[in-house]
Amino acid sequence: MKILHLISQRPELTGSGMYLQAVMREATRCGHENFLVAGIPGGAVPALPGVDGARCLFVSFDGEAIPFPVVGMSDVMPYKSRRFSELYPEEMATYEAAFSDTLTQAVSTFAPDMIHSHHLWVMSALARDLFPDIPMVTSCHGTDLRQFQTCPHLAMRVGDACRRMDGVLALTRSQAEQISTLYRISLSKIHVVGGGYDEGMFSPAVKESPPPVEILYAGKLSRAKGVPWLLRSLVRVMDLPWCLHLAGQGVGPEALCCRALAEKLGGRVVFHGALSHGALSSLMKRSHLFVLPSFFEGLPLVLLEALACGCRLVATSLPGVCEVLGQSGGEWVHLVDLPPLERVDAPYAADEAWLEESLAVSLRGQLSSILASSGGEVSSASEILAPHTWTGVFHRIQRAYEGLG
Repeated sequence: MKILHLISQRPELTGSGMYLQAVMREATRCGHENFLVAGIPGGAVPALPGVDGARCLFVSFDGEAIPFPVVGMSDVMPYKSRRFSELYPEEMATYEAAFSDTLTQAVSTFAPDMIHSHHLWVMSALARDLFPDIPMVTSCHGTDLRQFQTCPHLAMRVGDACRRMDGVLALTRSQAEQISTLYRISLSKIHVVGGGYDEGMFSPAVKESPPPVEILYAGKLSRAKGVPWLLRSLVRVMDLPWCLHLAGQGVGPEALCCRALAEKLGGRVVFHGALSHGALSSLMKRSHLFVLPSFFEGLPLVLLEALACGCRLVATSLPGVCEVLGQSGGEWVHLVDLPPLERVDAPYAADEAWLEESLAVSLRGQLSSILASSGGEVSSASEILAPHTWTGVFHRIQRAYEGLG
C-alpha cells in the first residue's frame, strides 16, 4: 500500500515522533510505500534515519506562513513551542490553512491508498474532513486525550471528525476505553496495538558495580513528568550512595525550577540535555535504576527500553504502566500510587509531601536491593518485553490496516 503518515509536530524530538519513525521503517520492510507530512521550526528539515527525504513535506513554523512556533501536543515541549490553549482564533485559522495546503499537496503528489495520522487532535481531524474517501487510521499517544480535556473550545470540532475515522490505534486497553468514553468512538473501531522498543539498540550490558547507584530519568524537565517531586524525594535518601542522570530538555520556569532543586542535591545530579537514541541506550546500559514519576502517560516506551537494558524501575502507577508492567515486573518494578489530581497532570498542593515520601520509599527499596546485589543482577523481563518489539507492534498495526477495506 501507499501510506501517507501525518504528525503535526517535530518528528524527531518526541516519543510520538519516535513511534512514527519506527512505524515507517517497519512499513518499508513489509513492502509498503511511505510519505510523511510533519511540522518543523523555521524550515529546519530534520534528518530521519530510514525515512526517504524526497518523500516528505513539512509545514514550517516561525516563518511567513505561520509566524509562531510549532504547536506542541504537550504544554511543555523539549523545544520552543506554543500551546493549543493559547492560540488566538486567527492563529488557529492560520495553522489549519497551512496544514490544509500541505496535506492537499501531499495527497495530490503521492495519491495514497490510506492515511495513518498521529494524535486524535486538530491536524488529524482536518485530514479526515479534507479526504473523507481515503481510508484513515489515527494513533493515540495520550497527549491528545489531555488536550481534549483541557481545550474544550476545540474538543467538539475535533471529536466529530475523529468519530469518522475508519480506525483508531490505542497503546493499551485502558487507553482504548478512555478514547471510547471521551470521543464517543465505538470500541469496535479501536485496535489495541501497543508500543515498541528497538531490541537491537536497547539490550542488557554489564554494569559497573555500585556505589554509586546510577539513577536515570529521561524525558522533559517538567512538572507534568513529576521531575520536581523526584528531585525533592531524593533529599530523603541522601544517606545512600547514588548519582542521578537527567536526560532531556525543558523550557521556561519549569526547567529553571528543576535546575534549582538539583543544585540542592550536592553535586549528585548530571544534566545530559537531549540525547540521540544511541546515546540514551548507552546511558541506560550503565544505569542501575530508571525512574519515571509522570502524572500522565499513554504507554511510556522509555520504560520498556530501560527494562530491556537491565534497569530496575520506579514509576507512577498510571493505567497504561500498570497494564504492561504491574503483573509481571516482580521486584524489578516498583509502582508508586498517585494521589488525587487537581488537574489532568498536577497534584493538589496538600498531597505533594505525601507523594515525595512515597517516591522516596520506593527509591530507597530499589537502591537497597541494587547495593545488596552489587549491581550484578540479571533481569527476567522477557515476559514483559516479548510483545513489544516493533516487528510485533507493526504486525498488529498492519492487521488494523487490512481491516479498513
